Amino acid sequence: MAEREESQETLIQQIEEKSRGGDDYSSSSDSDDEKSKVSAVAEAAKAKIYRLFGREKPVHRILGGGKPADVFLWKDKKASAAVLGGATTIWILFELMEYHLLTLVCHSLIFALAIIFLWSKATNLINKSRPHIPEVSIPEDLTVKIALSLRFEINRSLAVLREIALGRDLKKFLTVIAGLWVFSIIGNCTNFLTLFYIVFVTLHTVPFLYDKYEDEVDGFTEKAIAEFKKHYAVVHAKYLSKIPKGPLKDKKIQ
Repeated sequence: MAEREESQETLIQQIEEKSRGGDDYSSSSDSDDEKSKVSAVAEAAKAKIYRLFGREKPVHRILGGGKPADVFLWKDKKASAAVLGGATTIWILFELMEYHLLTLVCHSLIFALAIIFLWSKATNLINKSRPHIPEVSIPEDLTVKIALSLRFEINRSLAVLREIALGRDLKKFLTVIAGLWVFSIIGNCTNFLTLFYIVFVTLHTVPFLYDKYEDEVDGFTEKAIAEFKKHYAVVHAKYLSKIPKGPLKDKKIQ
């Protein structure tokens, strides 16, 4: 009798444990369902958030990823500081100290050749191995890729300018004219080297700041674009819609 009672008690305990396990499984499944619903709501909310220029990828991927993006976004602070410091040094040499490119190249080569020559002679006198100078050559594949990409970008730019010149998109035409006018003013105020340095510094600061404060910038930009669209709609209704458009496409012969 005692053995039967003990076996019945063990069976009851096993049944209770299974029921508890089933409850845990059901609760865990419920929690998984809730997590999936929350994640779906979060993804839907993220999809509704306005992003600058309608981007869907993070800034790091837009900049190409890899080491260049790390340098622009200051992920590798030493490399970013070295690149920015080198560009600043070049700008100071050419712009402030009025150093010429040919003079700088010649002086740099003279200094480097003199150091390597003296080093080689010194190693012969003290019976040590000469310095190893690696062979540097430009690979053909890299040159071809750069030429093809440059050709593609030039052809695309020419095609865009042709479409604008034909008068098919008035908004794009006005945007390009305004951009060229702004660049002409900037070019009148500064030279090419200073402009290139400003663009270089901008690439090392603006993406970093935008990546850090993208939510605030996107929210402000969304409001600004909404206001611009309102004013543009008024101007378009009063003035731009009355301007005759460019030549239409030839009708197809039926």
